[in-house]
Amino acid sequence: MFSSILAFQWQQIVMIAVGATLMYLAIVKDFEPNLLLAMGFGTILANLPLSSAIGHEGALTLLFDAGIRNELFPLLIFIAIGAMCDFSPLISNPMMFVFGLTAQAGIFITMGLALFLGFDIYEAASIGIIGAADGPTSIYVANRFAEHLLAPISVAAYTYMALVPLIQPPVIKLITTQKERKMRMKYIERPVTRFKLIMFPIVVTVFAGLVAPASVALIGFLMFGNLLRVSGVTDRLAHAAQNELANIVTILLGLSISATMTGEKFVNTTTLMIISMGLFAFVFDTIGGVFSAKLLNLFLPADRKVNPMVGAAGISAFPMASRVTQRLGQQADPGNFLLMHAVGANVAGQIGSVLAGGVLLAYLGG
Repeated sequence: MFSSILAFQWQQIVMIAVGATLMYLAIVKDFEPNLLLAMGFGTILANLPLSSAIGHEGALTLLFDAGIRNELFPLLIFIAIGAMCDFSPLISNPMMFVFGLTAQAGIFITMGLALFLGFDIYEAASIGIIGAADGPTSIYVANRFAEHLLAPISVAAYTYMALVPLIQPPVIKLITTQKERKMRMKYIERPVTRFKLIMFPIVVTVFAGLVAPASVALIGFLMFGNLLRVSGVTDRLAHAAQNELANIVTILLGLSISATMTGEKFVNTTTLMIISMGLFAFVFDTIGGVFSAKLLNLFLPADRKVNPMVGAAGISAFPMASRVTQRLGQQADPGNFLLMHAVGANVAGQIGSVLAGGVLLAYLGG
């Protein structure tokens, strides 16, 4: 007992406080609780002096080796995400895919900032991918390029995803006018046939595989999950993917990430820089989406113009970003209903973030 107490280092105390903070955000604030609770508790386990949870035969380390180092857990999570996604709003209004691409701007702007601050190209790509607003993609890319930065990148990605309802509104209000936020959009419900729903994940996978072969595993697992949902013949598997698979892998993912969240690796100025740049990436994702909508409006007829806030929903944080757009729209005009347009942009962001990760992997030889 006394030997473990005497072995306490101040970095471990800091990390135990970080773990407690993550648990507070999960339990009290309800921010991404399914993952942050496991990460927070695992961080405490990893930072107790002489902990048997980490090390060569430690349970958390074994989980990390079994599910993160070989990239299994992020890919399994993609199956679950795909099974949860309804791409019908995007299929019925393909224009929303533009925002799924432009709202990834923060990834590449932040990558440039990281290079400017002295990180190498692989570290910069890993930091920039926080802007994907997609935890599994961030983990996948960071594990390929900069495993030593995996802990702060994972924490930043999932924490900022949970904080989207707090991050996006002030940014959107700063760069839009009240008149723009009041802008109404007609939603014409176009029936999406079963054939289109089935062909969509297949076509997207083939297209992404040809454009960015390094994205095949990421986009393939995501689209396979969606195919389970829409095929009409695997309801039991789709339900299992959305529930049992998602729940089990989320627990294992949170615990395994915490194996890297030790004091000597986490408590340093580099971590603070990464977390700050993660926020920067989310802000510029939002700005990129909003300004792309404003640019698009210059070429659209009056009856087809897009509320600029819908562009901000193009980040991958689903469904938080689309809810933010709907709420801000109704604050400006209680009769304004933007949700379906925003959902279309939001699910497009799921695809856009994976493609962005695939482009980085392909370009940098991942």
